[in-house]
Amino acid sequence: MKYTDLKLLKFLLFNVHNIEEILKFPKHSDFDKETINMFLDAAKDLSDQELYPYYQEFDEKPAVYEDGGIKIHPQFDKIFKAIVESGWVGAHFSPENGGMNLPHMVEGAAGHIYSAANNHVSGYLALTVGSANLITSFGTQEQIDTYVPKMLEASWMGTMCLTEPEAGSSLGNLRTTASPTDGGHYDIKGQKIFISGGDHQFAENFVHMVLARIDGAPKGSKGISLFIVPKYRIKDDGSLEFNDVLTAGDYQKMGQRGYCTAHLMFGENDDCRGWLVGEPNKGLKYMFQMMNQARLEVGMTATSIAMSSYYHSLQYAKERRQGKKLNDTGERATEQALIIEHPDVRRMLLLQKSVAVGSLSLLMESFKFYDIVENTEGDKKNDAFLILDLLTPIAKAYPSEYGLLAASNGVQVLGGYGFTVDFPQQQFLRDIRITSIYEGTTTIQSMDLLGRKITAQNGKALLLLMERINKDIAKAKESPVLEKYAGKLEEAIVVVQKTLEHLLPFAFQKKYQSYLKNATLFLELFSHVAISWQWLKIGINSLESTDYNENFNQGNILTMKYYFNYELPKINYLSDTILTAESVTVDDGNDYIN
Repeated sequence: MKYTDLKLLKFLLFNVHNIEEILKFPKHSDFDKETINMFLDAAKDLSDQELYPYYQEFDEKPAVYEDGGIKIHPQFDKIFKAIVESGWVGAHFSPENGGMNLPHMVEGAAGHIYSAANNHVSGYLALTVGSANLITSFGTQEQIDTYVPKMLEASWMGTMCLTEPEAGSSLGNLRTTASPTDGGHYDIKGQKIFISGGDHQFAENFVHMVLARIDGAPKGSKGISLFIVPKYRIKDDGSLEFNDVLTAGDYQKMGQRGYCTAHLMFGENDDCRGWLVGEPNKGLKYMFQMMNQARLEVGMTATSIAMSSYYHSLQYAKERRQGKKLNDTGERATEQALIIEHPDVRRMLLLQKSVAVGSLSLLMESFKFYDIVENTEGDKKNDAFLILDLLTPIAKAYPSEYGLLAASNGVQVLGGYGFTVDFPQQQFLRDIRITSIYEGTTTIQSMDLLGRKITAQNGKALLLLMERINKDIAKAKESPVLEKYAGKLEEAIVVVQKTLEHLLPFAFQKKYQSYLKNATLFLELFSHVAISWQWLKIGINSLESTDYNENFNQGNILTMKYYFNYELPKINYLSDTILTAESVTVDDGNDYIN
């Protein structure tokens, strides 16, 4: 069964986003097209053999809490070891820290393959890499030497511990405390909930990156510090001893049931030690590095689930006969047709493909800017960072929200069978639902986009992005096939401008509730423009490409036409809603919501 298309992935990497521009940087000189193809082929082979065959079984035999710990499916042990051996874990790290300077674009592409095959797997390793990256970025050399090598071996795994029972998205209210001692460590006390990958039997230790407040620190987010809090601390002789980190339970979820989610308690016996990372009271700033990386990874997870759902739907539609095809004269065929011949089934399939492939392209675009940021200096670095910062909430939220819609259409394509456990479509729908909540809900992403990213440096990020979009519009206008769609995107940019002209005065007047009340609608509107841009780029490269056959290229053009005709027009009603003078969401009257 096909769960992603390696040919499509390589087309996006080499043709649409020209990764060879990134390979020119000295840091990545060890890689070329051949080595990247080999790396991705190996990821696909591993996924075919060890990840995809267990996808439904991970759901049927989920993570469980027993005997004070969490047990996950035994196949995970084999998968973790195989992926580590492949070199994927921490591959973007420098060689001195255990990596091989692999571009983020390639690491993200391999992550897509793993997640499309089995989305329960990659989170364990991605969080470990993100935690190790925090330590290498802000920790001492001693901390790096102590923790990072074992983390990149995945013998020790990492987590990010932010959420508490009384502090979810509002991290300024967290209650976990850190009391300084004379021993160079802090005594940690508190609890964290919803900790993905927080405990299981296939790691010797867990390195928890914990946000806590040092005694006497300022209230709110300004007084938060970051600590390394291992489950087992290291004694002077190198052996491990329990660090008073208790696993209180595992949350049983509607989806991603093989991916454990722990409730952790720190210092219940007053013997939990943590080591400060970086400077006091800068923990939230440090953690945002990991959170922004994680947001791209969540977007990739959602994209990958949507992609797998699409290919499962497509195969079913090419095999299932139901109903008779109606021609334009009103006469019906004499035999039942394959359901892919019915226009509305084709519409649902094109919706799925347009969302999944458009999202994958946007993620590749984002990872490319990530690579540019890490390989350049000065204005070029700053400009790339601004565009990446602007794209990140879109790259996280759009695949999560529209991927959910795509997966729902995947169930619909199968009809009644889609609602049964005989097919994985219902599992795709359950698994993808969490992605719009992970690492900041869609509301938080929308407020980040409109409240911070759009206005950053007097709107410079938006101007830089529009320069790139307009450049591709100009190129597309040279093609008779693409000229009309370039014009549609040009018109969409005018809608964005008109909408912002209405909103920005509220921000200047510090009327923030009026400015942000429809931020989620603006995110959706802007996302359609961003995905349309990706489809225009795909269209340009499909017409230019001689590396792929006519069916592949024309399939891309057809899907591009679908997106511009069916999805992009949604921006008009979104803009109309934002522009309306009437407000029903900010007026007082909570009693009337009954």
